[in-house]
Amino acid sequence: MALPQEKIAELKQIIHSQVSQMDIQNQIRNVVSNMINGQNGHGDVISEADVINQLRQGGVVDEVMRHIQVDGAHNSKPAAHFAGIGNNFGSGISKKANIDPSRRYLYLNVQGGKAFLEHLNEPDAVPGQKVSAYFTLHIYFRNQRFRSRPVACAVEPEFDEGFLLELHKEEAGDAGKMADIPALLSMGGPIHLVLIKTDSAGETTLLSSQFFEWRPLLTSKQGSMRTSLEMLGTGNEARVPVGVLEIQLELFPKPGQVLEENVVRAQMDLERSRQADRERLFLVYAKQWWKEFLQIRDTHQDRLVKMFAQDENGVKRPVSSYVKPLRAGRLLDTPREAARFVSLMHHEKLQSLGGGDKVEQWTNAHAFLCRNRGDCEDHAVLLCSLLLGFGLDAYICVGTKVKGSVHVWVMTVSADGRLITFWESLNGHRYVHEPINPNAPPMAKIQRPKYPYKTIGCIFNHQSFYANSQASDSVEVCQFDIHNEAHWKSMSSDAIVSVCGSGSSTSWPVPPPLSPSTLDHHLLSNDLEQQLKILVVEHRRDQGLTSSWDDQLSYILTPALAAYETERITGITAGNEEFQDAIRLAVPEGQTFKGYPIQFTHRNARKAFTTCLRAPVCEEIINCRGDQVRLAVRVRVFPYPESACATWIMFACKFKSVL
Repeated sequence: MALPQEKIAELKQIIHSQVSQMDIQNQIRNVVSNMINGQNGHGDVISEADVINQLRQGGVVDEVMRHIQVDGAHNSKPAAHFAGIGNNFGSGISKKANIDPSRRYLYLNVQGGKAFLEHLNEPDAVPGQKVSAYFTLHIYFRNQRFRSRPVACAVEPEFDEGFLLELHKEEAGDAGKMADIPALLSMGGPIHLVLIKTDSAGETTLLSSQFFEWRPLLTSKQGSMRTSLEMLGTGNEARVPVGVLEIQLELFPKPGQVLEENVVRAQMDLERSRQADRERLFLVYAKQWWKEFLQIRDTHQDRLVKMFAQDENGVKRPVSSYVKPLRAGRLLDTPREAARFVSLMHHEKLQSLGGGDKVEQWTNAHAFLCRNRGDCEDHAVLLCSLLLGFGLDAYICVGTKVKGSVHVWVMTVSADGRLITFWESLNGHRYVHEPINPNAPPMAKIQRPKYPYKTIGCIFNHQSFYANSQASDSVEVCQFDIHNEAHWKSMSSDAIVSVCGSGSSTSWPVPPPLSPSTLDHHLLSNDLEQQLKILVVEHRRDQGLTSSWDDQLSYILTPALAAYETERITGITAGNEEFQDAIRLAVPEGQTFKGYPIQFTHRNARKAFTTCLRAPVCEEIINCRGDQVRLAVRVRVFPYPESACATWIMFACKFKSVL
């Protein structure tokens, strides 16, 4: 079978590169010179075949072919994220990868899984047929993120996936050096593996969030090791295994030095001991601090002063350890855009097994981003971290809402300390706090604050913690002069940083960098729009109605959808005048125009259509009756990092009323 032209061009480029690197020209020149000298003046013509035979006998041809590595014709994965290299680690990487010879890498190969017993009843995957549910494995290590391809859910899922992780020193001046064995031993920080299950409806479930210690690899003489990693559940099932992953590890290039097992074990025990000592000292300090807080006023016992929270693995940590300044790079341009992005992450309240009260779980940022779903605590932590990254003085607030339910939101304080702004992470709304004088006359209902918060017990970020010690914990009358010890009791910043600061604990990962959206929003918008048209036609047919579409009317709805999204980010309505003019020109005199916009955080056409039918105005548009009825629908998908999106849909119609 002939190779395609692009593959031939790639092969030529690879050969040319290898020929240049190996200095083949000089070797050929030497071979030809030796052949000429060996003729002793006989004058015989030296053919090309003679030169090639001589090069082959000298091992030059074999050397060139050994160095040339060509990807398969259908391999389109990124260079640092490729399929498994087989069981023989001694053969080296057989896939092309951008490996810097001056750097050291850790190759993590997930060969497969077994004992995922909850998926015994899953049907076997059939090639070309859509599976009902699939696994996705996410990897986070030293500011690097990777994601496996979707794998059909099964008792023994076939991951067969490799990840090339870069190992390097972070100290200034040493980042460009290859990490030696002592440097690798001091690199605390496990590999975070997150296993996500996605069902046929697109709903995601966090199955496991596991931390894997890789440094025992340094004791291997071959520079490689194979192990089985038991993936434990989350929440109430944190001690129950969900399955086992077969993992192989290898260092590139292979180290020339091997460490004894007792040396590696001693280093890891020392790190755990230091971390345990810091946590113990902080706990002693927190107990004493809490006693002092209770002595101020008896009612403080009932206030929501939350110093510790439990993550998805059942580990209790200081709440300040969840928050770290996070810069979004060029993916988000403003704090308000960051608030909009966080609000598009799906909200879900965890329920205990068998129902009952809500389960409180502060998920690690990496697991939350991978699942794209979490509770108000997860949203608030991510938003606060992003606002801190933008340079704002941001804090997480713990309190209650108007109906008395426990809630978490974000607060920013202006540079002069006078302007207090509340940020609701679940919807992106912002509220300016204006304290009410409790001794003032009763206010009219229209004058009362618009924010939905009732009480506040404490505020904190990555390096500070304040408990509300005012006579009333009502948000309306609260003074947010947080440096006033008479109103807010603060923890020691040094105590917080000692246990929550950068590098204090390698087992508590910092928020990972955001990944750019991989969604083709133009294609998604077109596909979703066509699906909705089909659903509308089928629905009207069942009602005994015909459907006529007005493409021009559909198109001029686009500016309105763009304006709605801009308003959600900035709070400013733009372009409304032009849209109103376009509608007036598109709807003849004597006809009526109706439109209904709605926004979703998913891209499921049937689910969106069902929701739209529940709205009386939209249901009236879809079932419109009259003379010269023309229907219109426009879809606009706005992409955000982490594959989050705002899906705007607008149904419209124009018709001539018949009395």
